[in-house]
Parts: sequence; C-alpha cells; structure tokens
Amino acid sequence: MEDWVHRALERWPNVPALFGWLKLDRRGRWLIRGEPITRPQIIDTINRNYAADEHGRWYFQNGPQRGYVELEVAPLILWAAPDGAHLTTHTGVEIGDAQQVLLDEEGSLVLATEHGAAAFADNDLEWALAHLRNSDGADCSEDDLVTALAQPSGTGTALVLELADASVPVERLDREQIPQALGFAPAPQPLDDERAVVGGADDV
Repeated sequence: MEDWVHRALERWPNVPALFGWLKLDRRGRWLIRGEPITRPQIIDTINRNYAADEHGRWYFQNGPQRGYVELEVAPLILWAAPDGAHLTTHTGVEIGDAQQVLLDEEGSLVLATEHGAAAFADNDLEWALAHLRNSDGADCSEDDLVTALAQPSGTGTALVLELADASVPVERLDREQIPQALGFAPAPQPLDDERAVVGGADDV
C-alpha cells in the first residue's frame, strides 16, 4: 500500500467498505458497475493498492475506504511477458514460483503463486499450452489434454507445467472448488459486524 493510503486510514479509520461495485474479469480488466475502467492513472492506482484480507477477500484500498472486488476467475490474472520467457500478473508483478497448478473442467489453469491465486488470461492460454509437458517430458498434445480433462475432480494428471526452473504437477479440480482450495473469495460479502455499502445501497 502507498503512504497516502496509510495516512488516510489513520485519519479516517471507520469508513464503510464497498461491496458489489468492483470486478476483475478473466482478462485482468477492472470494471466498476460492469463498465471497464480505462484511465491508466486509475488502473495504476488500483494495481498498487490491491490486496487480500484475512478472509481471502481481495480489495482495492482507496484511501480510507476498501472496495471489495468480485473475481470472475481468480484474484490475479497472468499475462505472458513480451519476450515469452516469464509471466507477470495484471498488476505488473513477475511470477517466480508456483506451488500448485489446477486444471478446471473448461481447460483453464489456475496457479497458487507467491503472490496469490493466479489464472491465465483467456488470450494467453497458448503460453500455458506451450509450457505443458506429458509424463514422457514431451510437449502436451491435444490427446494428453483431453485425457487430463477427463480425470475426476481432485485427482492428479500426467501433465506438468514448466515454470521458471520448476516442473509443477497439474491437478484436475472443478472451477467451483478452486476458490476454497486456494483460499480466496470470488464474491466477497460483508461480515455481520462490518459497516458496508452494498451495491450502492447504504447498509451502514
């Protein structure tokens, strides 16, 4: 978080949080009330002040007020760097490590990274496919992928994802189970004792 955010929190510590206003889509775009945010200055500010609380709810800390974010897929979206050698999140942070790789029923990959759960942008899936290997160490074929997708949810596959200097095993897990497995809330809700503004309706 930036210094101005900490100063604002100290000055106004009890501002109600916003729920139902902000969303992160599967391409790493910020949306407010369903409309994409396009101003670079606003996007940069959100990216620099984006974090998760102890309940796995991700939020943008806008000065003294938190705006909790609905997640279409995951709290971080992965983009392939222009050189194709590494991955960065939609917030501009480079990924250096993945502890777990999950494959859902639609073929999307979600990683447990050092920065949080991260999914490949739908227009960067080619990078992921190019870095998948089968049990023989060969490039993942269409048949290999079909076989992996046919595995029951919660079981391993014969695939690994090559990331940095590691080969991380790929596990099949249905999309609805991924948030709990990786510890994030896809649709944050206010707790009973929280002051909140929900979807534009004041619930303070």
